[in-house]
Amino acid sequence: MSRIIIGLMVCSVLVAPTALAKTITISIGYQSMCTDTYPAGTVIKGLNLLQKYLPHTGKYAGVKYDIIWRDYSSGAPITNMMMARKLDFGTMGDYPLVVNGAKFQQTSSERSYLITMTGYNLDGAGNGIAVPIKSAITNVRQLENKDISTPIGSSAWGMLYEMAENEHIPISSLHIVNQSPMEGISAITANKIAAHADFCPMSEYMEYKNVGRLIYSGASTHVPYLHGAVVTASFAKKYPEIVVAYDKAVIEADLWISNNPYLASKMMAKWTMMPKEVLYLYFSHGGYLTLNPAITPKWINTLKYDHSILAKYANIPPLDFQQWVQPQYLETAYKELGLDYSKAQGAPHNPQSNINMPPEIWLQGSGIHKYQSVKSMLIAAKNAVAQHITINATYVYDATTGLKLFGNYAFYTMINNKVSAFMTLDGAKNAAKGAPVYTYNQIIEKV
Repeated sequence: MSRIIIGLMVCSVLVAPTALAKTITISIGYQSMCTDTYPAGTVIKGLNLLQKYLPHTGKYAGVKYDIIWRDYSSGAPITNMMMARKLDFGTMGDYPLVVNGAKFQQTSSERSYLITMTGYNLDGAGNGIAVPIKSAITNVRQLENKDISTPIGSSAWGMLYEMAENEHIPISSLHIVNQSPMEGISAITANKIAAHADFCPMSEYMEYKNVGRLIYSGASTHVPYLHGAVVTASFAKKYPEIVVAYDKAVIEADLWISNNPYLASKMMAKWTMMPKEVLYLYFSHGGYLTLNPAITPKWINTLKYDHSILAKYANIPPLDFQQWVQPQYLETAYKELGLDYSKAQGAPHNPQSNINMPPEIWLQGSGIHKYQSVKSMLIAAKNAVAQHITINATYVYDATTGLKLFGNYAFYTMINNKVSAFMTLDGAKNAAKGAPVYTYNQIIEKV
């Protein structure tokens, strides 16, 4: 009888870890409409990368994971949900990240940590101001005393203040209206507002859909445009190994996109509402976005500048950056993956180095084709139309900034038989020095 009892006791001990194994819930707020956050949200979700790195040894032996993904249109609601303890991680742009950290530090106990970046544009491209496609407005000075909408508190909202200062436009002359990205797109489509300022990739999305036209790029501010991810301090302290796993997933997501942006753009288009041609504009080599998770001193200084704008115009409380920025999880992730974190912290990519990159055409059925010059690309596009071959998109580089843009929305000059592309009409006129400036349809007829 005693042997039976002992045997049952042994069995209960052996099965206890499995029977009592707890489930750890991981809630992540992401943005399927904001391209620059994709490596910390959409791609991790689409490729199941977090599952690949979650710990299953030591105190995590036998643990089950319940990963919950919640999609939002901007960063502000992600912060609200994190503060309500309904999200553990959140991925968002630079201004919302700063707001997140500052708001958490106003609470009595909870905090958030900045644990990774995702990607950047050194000059600020990605934010932009668009007008209705048939609008007579061609530059921001024409926006004075007109309604311009933007998601208040977003990176694009911050860009408006930077733009106004640079262009010597009284900020009080801009009638700023709070609209979400989709509300702004609807207002532009219906011609119900003079302009809409938004973050990546809304301006280019409106161009692709032929409802809006970009008149101002955030690159003109020369303030870096950043994205990253935060986690609640309580979650990070309880499960530091999971935070490291999340950072590993971000690193792999960045590498996956960088290694084959053409394939990645097509895959990401299936996971989101964003057209593959718009995504390629951002993620291709020479595109708007440079992927890199590293938290660098330059980015911290940029975020401090963003905080100064928020404090001045939105009464955002102080932010202790030393307490908020916590790179140790990312450093551990790099080390455990056998990668060099110090190398990732190197000099940022300057978009001006893209100026001489080859223009491209995305042809339906045969993918991306590269050309030696803008003129040869235009001739190829002209021939494709004559042969009834569908052009998904054309891509050129601004001759001044190196920014990639849709060829059909660029302005062109032809000087000494050399064709150059420009993002804005003013940029083309400045370079032309009195010579003719052409639209895409006009230059196609000239080559």
